[in-house]
Amino acid sequence: MIDRRTFLATAASTATLAAMGYLPTASAAQISFGKRTPFSFDALVARARDMAGKAYQPPKRPPQDILDKIDYAAHGQIQFKPEYAVFADGPGQFPVTFFHLGRYFLSPVQMHVLTRDRAGLTAREIVYQDDYFNMPADSPAHQLPAGSGFAGFRFQESRTGDQGKLDWKKNDWVAFLGASYFRAIGELYQYGLSARGVAIDVAEHERPEEFPNFTQFWFETPKDGADTVTVYALMDGPSISGAFRFDMTRKADVTMTIDAALFVRKDIARFGIAPLTSMYWYSEAQKTTAVDWRPEVHDSDGLAMWNRKGEYLWRPLNNPPRTMASSFSDTNPRGFGLLQRDRNFDHYLDGVYYDRRPSLWVEPTNDWGEGAIQLIEIPTDDEIHDNIVAMWVPKAPATKGSSYRLGYKLYWSANEPFPPALARCVATRLGNGGQPGNARPQGVRKFMVEFLGGGLANIPYGEKPQLDLWTSRGTFSYIFAEPVPNGVAGHWRAQFDLTVDGTDPVELRLALKHADTVVSESWLYQYHPTPNLTR
Repeated sequence: MIDRRTFLATAASTATLAAMGYLPTASAAQISFGKRTPFSFDALVARARDMAGKAYQPPKRPPQDILDKIDYAAHGQIQFKPEYAVFADGPGQFPVTFFHLGRYFLSPVQMHVLTRDRAGLTAREIVYQDDYFNMPADSPAHQLPAGSGFAGFRFQESRTGDQGKLDWKKNDWVAFLGASYFRAIGELYQYGLSARGVAIDVAEHERPEEFPNFTQFWFETPKDGADTVTVYALMDGPSISGAFRFDMTRKADVTMTIDAALFVRKDIARFGIAPLTSMYWYSEAQKTTAVDWRPEVHDSDGLAMWNRKGEYLWRPLNNPPRTMASSFSDTNPRGFGLLQRDRNFDHYLDGVYYDRRPSLWVEPTNDWGEGAIQLIEIPTDDEIHDNIVAMWVPKAPATKGSSYRLGYKLYWSANEPFPPALARCVATRLGNGGQPGNARPQGVRKFMVEFLGGGLANIPYGEKPQLDLWTSRGTFSYIFAEPVPNGVAGHWRAQFDLTVDGTDPVELRLALKHADTVVSESWLYQYHPTPNLTR
């Protein structure tokens, strides 16, 4: 990291460099830049490959005692000054602002601006100064050494205002902050779940999860009027290094095209590609009595999958009694994602707008080979914990010396980008088994699964869809389908009772058929029996 003193001793002024064409006019205020160096993505990939062949070097951090003082409250009082934003006055329409280090964001991240000339791309580091931030006079952040670095960044939305200047909107639309985490908003203008570069050893009992860091970023100078920004990133951790290119497009939703080169430094037990991380506490399916005043609390309510065979699968999320890992084998999947399908505010009643949280879909764009979509569900008793991970895990072990070149797209939107022409599952409800008016039997659970749309809207009056049911153990009874009595065409619910002994998880599968034709996506569910669940 180049500190301010080194920069002042060795570099020309920002204004002079910009006039020479070496730098964009980064902002109305002057940002300190480091020396000029050539850049290419191929060189960044080669650098990541070289790093993986050497022992891991942890990033240098500012003094821990100072960072610890920048707690949640102190960090919230530190705001980046808009006048120092990169591209504050263009080119492009999305200025870049930065996050400060603190107790929960310990590792400094180097930021660079890229400009292009006949020789190619040239990089200059943005040298940290506390002048870039508004902070109280007594903020412990003032005690950090010069050049300590930034924690992360975000792109702001804007529009062209008077005299051609950018008029900023209040919101940002993408943010990279902490380890290799990043997230974006969709057309509903709300953050929710996150993506990350890789996931390493999630839910491995014999070894702790590892969180490699994006250690450096490079921002390409955009073109005026462009709705796409390009960012490069270097990732490093004890078990892996990697180089990423992100082409991020902001329209109504956000689409990211990602090119990733990954190099394994040491053996990994569970290697997650294109991981998605979310929160699921409870929904309409199951809720402990009076656990919370709100009807539902979750960022995502299910895992959607579109496999190579063309099947559409929907797996509602669980808050399980213990950590669970579910695996769905495939070869070159068409896509998968963690979705928020329930968009009814009355189902949440919360000012943090869970009904607006984006869905996130992964579309592979090159050969991913054999492997499995894995879903990790971790018990939680509050909404403050991310307890859900969905990712692609290759079949071949990720051993020392392995490398991967991956292409994929991420779609941050209200709905999945490639919906099937089938009825979708819109609710899963559980209750006591048996029939109303009769004694409820022990060990029997009732399932009510709602489907909407697709071919269900075309079923003639007087006919019903059939339930195609399967269970890993137990027996079914009281099976039938009926229209939901709300006057909405194509809205049906499938009902069945499951009798099962013991407490081991039960895998369930359901699809609706009409005239021997499948008219719904396949509903998958992992049921965790509870002893003496009916009284």
